[in-house]
Amino acid sequence: MKVLFVEPAIFLSAFAMSLMGPLTTQYVYRRIWEETSNYSIAIGSNISECEENKSSPIFILQKEVQKKASLFSLQMDMSGLIPGLISTFILLSNSDHHGRKFPLILSSVGALATSIWLCLLSYFALPFQLLIASTFLGALCGNYTTFFGGCFAYIVDQCKEEKQKTIRIAIVDLILGLVTGLTGLSSGYFIRELGFVWSYLVTALAIAVNLIYILFFLGNPEKESSSQNVSVSYRESFKNLFYRTYMLFKNSSRKQQFLLCLLLFTMMTYFFVVIGVSPIFILYELDSPLCWNEVFIGYGSALGSVSFLTSFLGIWVFSFCLDDIHIAFIGILTTMTGMAATAFARTTLMMLLVRLPFLFTVVPLSVLRSMLSKVVHSTEQGTLFACIAFLETLGGVAAISTFNGIYSATVAWYPGFTFLLCAGLLLIPAVSLCIVKFTKWTEESYALLPQEDSSKDTADG
Repeated sequence: MKVLFVEPAIFLSAFAMSLMGPLTTQYVYRRIWEETSNYSIAIGSNISECEENKSSPIFILQKEVQKKASLFSLQMDMSGLIPGLISTFILLSNSDHHGRKFPLILSSVGALATSIWLCLLSYFALPFQLLIASTFLGALCGNYTTFFGGCFAYIVDQCKEEKQKTIRIAIVDLILGLVTGLTGLSSGYFIRELGFVWSYLVTALAIAVNLIYILFFLGNPEKESSSQNVSVSYRESFKNLFYRTYMLFKNSSRKQQFLLCLLLFTMMTYFFVVIGVSPIFILYELDSPLCWNEVFIGYGSALGSVSFLTSFLGIWVFSFCLDDIHIAFIGILTTMTGMAATAFARTTLMMLLVRLPFLFTVVPLSVLRSMLSKVVHSTEQGTLFACIAFLETLGGVAAISTFNGIYSATVAWYPGFTFLLCAGLLLIPAVSLCIVKFTKWTEESYALLPQEDSSKDTADG
């Protein structure tokens, strides 16, 4: 019997994603340390390789390892940029006419192949540089942005009412928050108790179960049985992808076009900073004077992931007394405060406390996504999600690559510089939101824009 609930697939995919991230970062760090020095890092202890005395050879060595690890992360991200962009845009856009399940299946196959390859690489101690090739091949099948973009579109297809859609998407945010938080908390214990090989095997098993669920238990939304599933050439199909995106703006009034572009710019600049700096936290925590081990890194990741849950609660509470724009402002300003405080964190207690301002980090992304959905017609929601997913893929890889490069260039003289830079860059989406506010764009006005535009078209006809 087929079911139409994609939430179990989101649960399993979020578990694998949130476990694989810290695993890979720490695995690469340890491999680079072993190649640069004459000894290996003992799992369960992070003291011997973390030195605070600047005149010590170990201190010079750890700065070199930090730089190499950051540059290698940059190379991995760049290797998956182009194939990730192409696969995300094509798979999600084509899913409007050929079904939502295919991008979910293909991206899961790519994630499963990557997990198995990481398991083999760590078991046989193969050159870790081979990770670049696996990143490239995995991106060809679609990444996690492709997967979650397909899941959101799958949910939108089933929801006939706006309230139902809001509740389903809120449930997804809740699932992501709980799963990533618990997985981040336990990631250090996975490494300590199981090691890298068995931990990667756990992620592979989770993705395999997820793939089985999608293939054999997840049903097809009614929208898939469309008469538009006509066989066309690849050239025509590719042209249609750009045409649908063009019509997303073409069918809008000038005010809608301006608001759509401005909200997309606001969302992507905020997304650029938040996603770009996220991998830097682990490298920053491994370095002196914090010198965190894998368990403390798990605690930090868990606190960071709790922002999904607290952001959901924040939106629910603030929505009773504040407009969307003001709620987004709260998220941007608190995140800016957290970035600035992180740059000066020098003790474990302080590093844990600076996570508190990040509790509303996801708020601007959720609110801006909701605002964007209200600017376009209901028949253009799928194209909008594909456009957002495309921009997130491009922005995510570019952001991680950029901030890895900045961190590697500045870690020797001031590791906290990257976080201060992020705090400054967050002024850009804040100013952009101010421009939206000055357009006197209220909740009621932007909710009516699509309908007003439709009425105008009907009258003209």
